[in-house]
Amino acid sequence: MTEFQFDKSFIEILEDALQTHAARTCLKFGAHSFSYAQVADLSGRISRGLISRGLKKGMKGAVYSTNSAISFIAALGLLRAGGVWIPINPRNSVRDNIDTLELFDCELLFYQSSFADVATDAAGRLGSDLLIVDIDDGPMAPLKIGDFLSLTGASVPEVRVVGSDMITIPSTGGTTGRPKGVMLTNRNFCALDYGMRQRYGGYDPVVMCAAPMTHVAGRIALTSMSSGARFVILDQVDPQRVLNTIQDEGITDFFLPPTGIYSLLDQPNVREFDYSSLKAIGYGSAPMAPKKIREAIQVFGPVMRGGFGQTECPMFISSLSQKDHFIDGAIAPDSRLLSVGKATCISEIAILNDEGDVLPPNELGEIAVKGPMVSEGYYMNPEETEQIRLNGWHLTGDIGYLTEDGYLYVVDRKKDMIITGGFNVYSSEVEQALMSIPGISVAVVVGVPSERWGEEVKAVIQTDSDCVLTEDEVIAYSKDLIGSVKSPKSVEFTADIPRTSVGKIDKKMIRQKYWASTDRYV
Repeated sequence: MTEFQFDKSFIEILEDALQTHAARTCLKFGAHSFSYAQVADLSGRISRGLISRGLKKGMKGAVYSTNSAISFIAALGLLRAGGVWIPINPRNSVRDNIDTLELFDCELLFYQSSFADVATDAAGRLGSDLLIVDIDDGPMAPLKIGDFLSLTGASVPEVRVVGSDMITIPSTGGTTGRPKGVMLTNRNFCALDYGMRQRYGGYDPVVMCAAPMTHVAGRIALTSMSSGARFVILDQVDPQRVLNTIQDEGITDFFLPPTGIYSLLDQPNVREFDYSSLKAIGYGSAPMAPKKIREAIQVFGPVMRGGFGQTECPMFISSLSQKDHFIDGAIAPDSRLLSVGKATCISEIAILNDEGDVLPPNELGEIAVKGPMVSEGYYMNPEETEQIRLNGWHLTGDIGYLTEDGYLYVVDRKKDMIITGGFNVYSSEVEQALMSIPGISVAVVVGVPSERWGEEVKAVIQTDSDCVLTEDEVIAYSKDLIGSVKSPKSVEFTADIPRTSVGKIDKKMIRQKYWASTDRYV
């Protein structure tokens, strides 16, 4: 892990980027483009408007919007005024989003006109102290973004930000069902910025933002500005638009979860586009099947880059570089492609037992990490924060192992491990085995109630459109691959795997169906 020195705050890094790259294009959304100078001017006006209305450093603000240029500029204006960004994904339920705004003490809400009713509901719940601003200048809105953008005169006030000052509070699921706010600070974002600059090293990035910018894509955008990146923003992951955008805009980098990449590979014309501009397609947030990685390399070129991160320590726990996908000039075997890579320039990784002792190579334990991108913990929740820290390490909640040469393998989420008849079965191992069976495109493995075994292994499977498989065939294939203990006892076929708002498979929803009549929390 590189020793990291903080010469500037993250806000200073952003201010420098806006000035240094003033003449470059910063954002493109639809037919509209904005230079770094224009983004500096617009976000600066928003900052002045917020400060003129009495909002101070540390204020909490959210942007209730799909991906767009003005929503990103609004979030940037909030940060430049010393505010703390609460990312809100409009694909989540309205109730959950308003709960999040209330729990994280939101004082400001920018919103698209199409979400005006949500903004009104939020104001009703949070009270008159919540400032709501329509970023589309809707005719009925009491306060519009135009009221901020019309401001002229004074420059953006200097905001002094130190290491522990918060930049953003993204939310993650809680064990009680209530969201937990992850405190990502100036220190964290300075480290992420450093990591991104090392990653680009030598070319001018053109970054496509298709995944929700309330998640990984937004953090990538903020921490790529110092590299002078040009961002092409899409308001949704439409496979044909993504493929056309890569070709037409000369995209060098983008991130999608595996399901998004699968949807690109499923397009009948996927091999008809020019991908010569691509440098890196980042994938993560969920395991990607090796056979799909190989297919992606064959289609897009040697540009696949895997990795492992989580909201509590984003993006840079480990990285499986483009070169790591090859051994001696050939695409690497499954044993390598199943890895999430090695520690990054800003991370240190260990495998711990339950007592917090560091385990030797190839022994299973909980994946733990140290580094400047590790968050301060959970907002207003010291009890939950204490549970994810041990002996100076951050506990990821994932089970895995490290090889002698430093490659990290994630075996399962701790909570997803299935205990059947006294044996530990890691669902991700079973899923990878099932997805190696020809015709199976997605496999989800969960534990379900069993009178005999306590719980037993069940597979929920989505097959290719031209595939015909029976339950007995899947179970027989599986037994040949991984043995009878780990193989599913039952198989359910479905055309639609439930997913979360950011494209991850929603195992909790799948499990609920089978555990609803029990007292077990899933």
